[in-house]
Amino acid sequence: MKFMVALTMMAMTIFGLLIDGHNCKIVQFIFGDSLSDVGNNKYLSKSLAQASLPWYGIDFGNGLPNGRFSNGRTVADIIGDNMGLSRPPAFLDPSLTEDIILENGVNYASGGGGILNETGGLFIQRFSLYKQIELFEGTQTLIKSKIGAQAAQKFFQEARYVVALGSNDFINNYLMPVYSDSWTYNDQTFIDYLMETLQRQLQLLHSLGARQLMVFGLGPMGCIPLQRVLSTSGNCQDRTNKLALSFNKAGSKLMEDLSSKLPNASYRFGDAYDVVNNVISNPDQYGFSNADTPCCSFGRIRPALTCIPASVLCKDRSKYVFWDEYHPSDSANELIARELIKKFGFLRVDENGPSPAPAIAPSPEE
Repeated sequence: MKFMVALTMMAMTIFGLLIDGHNCKIVQFIFGDSLSDVGNNKYLSKSLAQASLPWYGIDFGNGLPNGRFSNGRTVADIIGDNMGLSRPPAFLDPSLTEDIILENGVNYASGGGGILNETGGLFIQRFSLYKQIELFEGTQTLIKSKIGAQAAQKFFQEARYVVALGSNDFINNYLMPVYSDSWTYNDQTFIDYLMETLQRQLQLLHSLGARQLMVFGLGPMGCIPLQRVLSTSGNCQDRTNKLALSFNKAGSKLMEDLSSKLPNASYRFGDAYDVVNNVISNPDQYGFSNADTPCCSFGRIRPALTCIPASVLCKDRSKYVFWDEYHPSDSANELIARELIKKFGFLRVDENGPSPAPAIAPSPEE
């Protein structure tokens, strides 16, 4: 009888240690759009927002498309690497399990997604932020079943959260006449609508355990190659950039308000507008030679809305700020991430971080 009691006590102790072990691992949960997507849209068969063909991913790992809308890493990849956080896999990755979630977290980001449910409707399939939060709730149910409610609560409260959406709400919604929001709102009332929606979403995340969270601001989206080529002059679109600045100002205030009102919340706003604008305005100072056209394109046939095997690549991908018509290159993402790390003083969460990021492969000739 004493032996059975001792065996039971030992089993309970081991189980407790396993639960504590899971709780001690700090992971990331990422909510975003194509700037953070690591493969979710690859599994959305009807989605028109895809990065599943060459030359996407050419400078990442084995050089094959992996779902990232770039030639290499995302900003979230690079910041996470520097903090010693594992790179969270895509929610729709078929290999995702509870154990993988406990070790790495989850990335729910979806190309074409926005803060608003109606954003990106022309892409047919994409996850809006509300949908991503709904998927996160499902993840919580799985983890609670795996390690228990108390341990799960600790696990989710200690995790790091990234929310990086907003550009599609303008580029693929408000600024396109085919969407009703374009004639329902003016510039200020649309930003108010976005902030009211985002506030409810962030409060929902807080109720689900998000305590350390960063919202990424918008860059000068009027200067992406697509916006330039659609202008009559080829210059940046001033109105679009002003919308980004207004979004950032309102977003920064929202984060300050939430951080002061929500219990135990450390909510911050990551504004990289100035550094990206400086790079675009003075590319030579940052080691770039081109800041207005995409590295992957159809030459003079513009806009090339995506990168495909028939596309022509630039001679040196590390010298281009933009990879395609919408998205920054790996080199630009590294610069943006470095500036955000410097600005916010991100600290490592452990002593043994992930393996170094893959080296940039040699560029093919044109």
